[in-house]
Amino acid sequence: WGLEQFRHHYTDMEISKWDIFYYIYAVLHHPAYRGRYAANLRRDLPRIPFAPRFHLMAEAGKLLVNLHVKYEKQPEFKLEQAERPGEKLNLQVTAMQLSADKTAIIYNDFLILKGIPPETFEYRLGNRSALEWVIDQYRVSTNERRGITDDPNCSDDPQSILRLVGQVITVSLETNKIVRSLPDLGV
Repeated sequence: WGLEQFRHHYTDMEISKWDIFYYIYAVLHHPAYRGRYAANLRRDLPRIPFAPRFHLMAEAGKLLVNLHVKYEKQPEFKLEQAERPGEKLNLQVTAMQLSADKTAIIYNDFLILKGIPPETFEYRLGNRSALEWVIDQYRVSTNERRGITDDPNCSDDPQSILRLVGQVITVSLETNKIVRSLPDLGV
């Protein structure tokens, strides 16, 4: 039904289900859509408008999907690594912290990552940025009731979390570029 609606509206029988998926992904990232329908999205299923430029939206959506699905293959944004003098080399994370000015991450007692671009925090997953989500989730924690410890550190690849932080910053910055280039939504 949805496929026929899009094909009929745009008078284009070449539109595929994947095109519609990418189009919707772009629409859901569009600032005008998020702003106008923010209250509705909290309590209702999203309503998808027919934007004037379907194929441009679908192309942007495909770029976003590939960027987000393949986030672990993205190049690592290079942050300045400041090692604390007198501390032993350590890349293990217990609980990272974001500095008050959001320009650095206190990675652990040994390492501080500096030079986070402010635009990183524009890409949000719900009520916080992707980077803030990683900082919050990648920590050692113990389930008090079960006594099970969850440790995100990988003994085979001690730099995996460090690399992930850089990749998430890259994904955030690239997402912002794509979102800014989205065509008019027509709402």
